[in-house]
Amino acid sequence: MEVIILPGAAEVGRFGADRIAAVVSRAPRAVLGLATGSSPQGIYAELARRVAAGTLDLSGVSGFALDEYVGIPADHPQSYAAVLDRDVVRPLGLAPSRVRVPDGRAPDLEAAAVDYDRAIAAVGGVDVQILGIGANGHIGFNEPTSSFASRTRIKTLAPRTRADNARFFASPEEVPTHCLTQGLGTILEARELLLVAQGEAKAEAVAAAVEGPVAAICPASALQLHRRVCVVVDEAAASRLRLADYYRYTHARKPDWQRP
Repeated sequence: MEVIILPGAAEVGRFGADRIAAVVSRAPRAVLGLATGSSPQGIYAELARRVAAGTLDLSGVSGFALDEYVGIPADHPQSYAAVLDRDVVRPLGLAPSRVRVPDGRAPDLEAAAVDYDRAIAAVGGVDVQILGIGANGHIGFNEPTSSFASRTRIKTLAPRTRADNARFFASPEEVPTHCLTQGLGTILEARELLLVAQGEAKAEAVAAAVEGPVAAICPASALQLHRRVCVVVDEAAASRLRLADYYRYTHARKPDWQRP
């Protein structure tokens, strides 16, 4: 696991965008795993800036959303289908037909979850999965005690997760109670994982994910089992890391051939 500590959120966004751009430069038809929430917004904004400037072409890229709420219309402003269309698909110039979101409105949610994993496998898997992290250590909507072998499935959102997401809705009562999410096993099949986090509120979860035991109480600790993970955090989110000085030391001395 590579841990990169940067001064602030803007630098985290630029670094993450550099990693994505490097992958696309090698594979213009790369498959990206797309997280929502506040953490990856800096990446998407920086990628959009480069697309608008004509220095980056993402038109051949495909994408799979990490998760979706159950029971709200696709055109609801806080459905992840709508959020990705607004914040990612259109600004980044992606082809809507190549960006898929779990169907939280399907009459058979279990079948929709199985179909989603099959669709990922059918395109050869995800090249880079973008991830945020919840204050309770969740990635996607894999709440604490999620199985590390789990596949895309229905999950009940923890009260803390619903409270954290209430800021996006008119009232806390409007936050859905269920979702479809890629499982930890699904996420770990991506060839590369890129987790970003900003702010003191994420510091405890980041420390548990990076330096704590691999344990179901912190779902993000499953990332320690992956062969290629990059964790990019700002100073505030890094404030609980015991080996922060070591991470800064190794990043400063990283050879040029290993950089994006």
